[in-house]
Amino acid sequence: MAIARILLVDDEQDLVWALRYSLSDEGYEVLTAGDGLEGIALAQRCRPDLIILDIVMPRLDGIQVCRKLRRDPELAAVPILFLTVRSTAVDRVRGLDEGADDYLTKPFDLGELKARIRAQLRRRRRGLHPISGERKRDRLIVHSLELDLNTYQVRLGDKTVPTTQAEFDILHYLMTHPGQVFSSQQLLRQVWGYPQGSANPGLVRWHIMNLRTKLESDPHNPVYIRTIPHRGYILDDGELPPPADSRASQSQRNGLRGSAGFKV
Repeated sequence: MAIARILLVDDEQDLVWALRYSLSDEGYEVLTAGDGLEGIALAQRCRPDLIILDIVMPRLDGIQVCRKLRRDPELAAVPILFLTVRSTAVDRVRGLDEGADDYLTKPFDLGELKARIRAQLRRRRRGLHPISGERKRDRLIVHSLELDLNTYQVRLGDKTVPTTQAEFDILHYLMTHPGQVFSSQQLLRQVWGYPQGSANPGLVRWHIMNLRTKLESDPHNPVYIRTIPHRGYILDDGELPPPADSRASQSQRNGLRGSAGFKV
């Protein structure tokens, strides 16, 4: 198996040195950049398998870097993990909405970071292979939702809904198991491949919240991805009403982000 290449973009030199040493010791090839512009140039030149990205950096911050990487067809599917002191809910949602796959705040546990790196790389290699025992289909259709496994597009009625890679993967998993309830921990294991207890269940909540703003006419009262209290999430396989609109209004989207407590 080829050695995985990790790009670490951070302006904290001591942290970069320590992580480069530790991850190299795990067998990874580690490339480093000290600011956002250097990080983009290095990513385009070296095509990493995973990018670890700080938010607060000189010249170009991590959010802008993430946005630019997601617009590059050659790098759009590369997993991005934010590693930053920014810990507010608004920062998390903003980062994930720009296409980040995961978020870990400083200070962090090195073992947890390594576990998340391993999971993201497994997911990167696995791609969107079907669940064991299933034969891959070109399309998944549940009521008005359609997921195309060739173009990686999601359609709701006659509208195409843009999704991040993580959002697509969650929806793919739920659509292959309609009518089944999955807890956040189960989704972390099945979609991301995270070992039990190695990731924050809030990661699932944030991605689900973003999906709802894109799929639901009223994200506060979802009809597609519903929450079963104290149990988890379910893609409803009952008779669903046709969507009034495939995307929530901007005012609804801003309203969801008005506080640190998200309704899920």
